Amino acid sequence: MFSNRDLLLLIWPLIAEQFLSLTVGMADIVMVGRLGEAAVSGVSLVDNIQILLNNLFSALSTGGAVVCAQYIGKNRPDLSSRAAKQLVYTVSVFSVTLAAAGLLFRNGLLPFVFGKIEADVMQEAQTYFLVMMFALPSIGMYNVCSALFRAQGNSRISMYIAALINVMNIGGNYLGIFVLNLGVLGAAVSTLCSRTVAAAVLFILLYRNKPVQGAEICHAGGSVPDGFRNTQAVSLRGILRIELDGRIIRHILGIGIPNGIENSMFQIGKIVVLSLIATFGTSAIAANAAANTIAGFEVLPGSAIGLAMLTVIGRCAGAGQLKEAERFTWKLMKITYICMLVLNAGILIFARPIISVYGLMPGTEELAWNMLFCHGFFSIFFWPPSFTLPNSLRALNDAKFTMVVSMLSMWFIRIGLSYVLAWTTDAGAMCSWIAMTVDWVFRGAAFFVRFKREKWMKKATI
Repeated sequence: MFSNRDLLLLIWPLIAEQFLSLTVGMADIVMVGRLGEAAVSGVSLVDNIQILLNNLFSALSTGGAVVCAQYIGKNRPDLSSRAAKQLVYTVSVFSVTLAAAGLLFRNGLLPFVFGKIEADVMQEAQTYFLVMMFALPSIGMYNVCSALFRAQGNSRISMYIAALINVMNIGGNYLGIFVLNLGVLGAAVSTLCSRTVAAAVLFILLYRNKPVQGAEICHAGGSVPDGFRNTQAVSLRGILRIELDGRIIRHILGIGIPNGIENSMFQIGKIVVLSLIATFGTSAIAANAAANTIAGFEVLPGSAIGLAMLTVIGRCAGAGQLKEAERFTWKLMKITYICMLVLNAGILIFARPIISVYGLMPGTEELAWNMLFCHGFFSIFFWPPSFTLPNSLRALNDAKFTMVVSMLSMWFIRIGLSYVLAWTTDAGAMCSWIAMTVDWVFRGAAFFVRFKREKWMKKATI
């Protein structure tokens, strides 16, 4: 169904998009870092909550993308467009509700989540959190529209928009922080503006797509559209005439809810671990923030290829070609391992100069390097089966299994072992990074066994 050229055209823009997205986060931390460790720590704490909420939107978007991809595989673009509209309705309601709740309870939420932290850190965190709540609807819509373009096999558009976000965000940060002297508020407003513009552009592009009927689809059978051309499988025309489709929404939520629970529990677990790290002081928080930002680059190929799996495997399943789905899963996994090895070797060689960009104190910088090395070395071997492979299972409607395994592994291994190491050893803030690698080993083994046993074949199509 997919040639090597098709896969290349799908994957390389996704890698570029992931790189650009991570660059935004890195630029935020570096530019905010000039305001001091309290500002870096405050922003990094709120970023963990933002990532949690973003993961919820991403999970629902994944459910919609899988449903759309399967309908495209069936040569039913009319149904894929209908599914896209149901996804927009669902995420819009969800994001506005979360934003309202966050604004209502914001004064008590951060102290409840992170406990007693230094006053200057809390002040910066509260400022950043307030603006982030106003950005939630835009972040949700950006996730939806990007996922819908990927479901069509068109990953270039979201890549171009990610580049736009970078330019706007870095320029806005410079203006807000260094020209207007707004501090953390300037960085937050810059993020709000860039995400809002990006969401609006993607929505308009999907709305302008001309609806098609029945099996009238370009590149039927799985080819990837080239750039901006022939991306007509999904259209949002007529979205203001609200027509809810309970059956399609159930399909979306059937994948999105387990994935959302999995992602949210994973991020909540990371926040719990972060609260443990916070007990080791501001230096530990800052080192963890810097290492986490760079660590995102270490798993960049796996994240990008995981997104590609949703499209490729979803279309194979929609077309009823389950053996092809299995073959492409292993092919994409091999590509992931090769890319992870090459990339991480380079990052680890230049890790110290990269960390020095953050302007951390010597002790903080050394701790960040230890964290980064632990993550980079072990991610080469254990990250792909833990996080790339389960996207194939999700595309094959086996999202409940990935949810159960991920939750058990997160809470009983990563969190449990983090606290055990913190109480019984002198590992300090490194305890969570050591526990993380053990978590990868467990969940990766579980997903590998599940896929090999082929139980997903009984539930693969919608």
